[in-house]
Amino acid sequence: MEKFDEHTGVAAPMKIADVDTDQIIPVRFCSGVDKTGLDAALFADWRESPDFVLNRRPFTAATVLVAGENFGCGSSREWAVWALQAYGFRVVLAPRFGDIFTGNSFKNGLLLVELEQGEIDQIWKEIDADPGVEVTVDLREQLVRAGDHTFGFTVDPSHRQRLLDGADDVDLTLRYAADIDAYEARRRPSLPTATRVTV
Repeated sequence: MEKFDEHTGVAAPMKIADVDTDQIIPVRFCSGVDKTGLDAALFADWRESPDFVLNRRPFTAATVLVAGENFGCGSSREWAVWALQAYGFRVVLAPRFGDIFTGNSFKNGLLLVELEQGEIDQIWKEIDADPGVEVTVDLREQLVRAGDHTFGFTVDPSHRQRLLDGADDVDLTLRYAADIDAYEARRRPSLPTATRVTV
């Protein structure tokens, strides 16, 4: 998983509340684990309209999504995170996120930042005044900078550390490799064993 420390990128405004995972990526694109082409599947139904925000310059190059309340609600769908990342998004800012979407995001290296609605509104105003404005998100200092505004945020310490380290679940497990090997060495030979595969 790619490390995340600080990111600066064009911010796209999505002034819609309750964007669910089926709107992020319709179910017809959710089969298998091949992530090829998921960038085209992101908001596929909405992108049929030329007026949709990601179809308009400069937002076609956005890497920061500034969303409304309850972004990522709905069904458990890891493809929603994969599609956002495939498109190029590194960060999503919103007042609140769906719980399952939050877990999937941090496990895959997508940073979610919760800000107050008034702070999101202020960032939207910055974008409206200067489309293409870049927003900086500093995970180490837990700060968002947009124009002349700086907003603080907090992230669960374990989520923050895994992003700073670029550590996914496999990496976290392998930190205990010596303990696992020692445990396996103590087990009776007649018990089942697992073979570690190095990728």
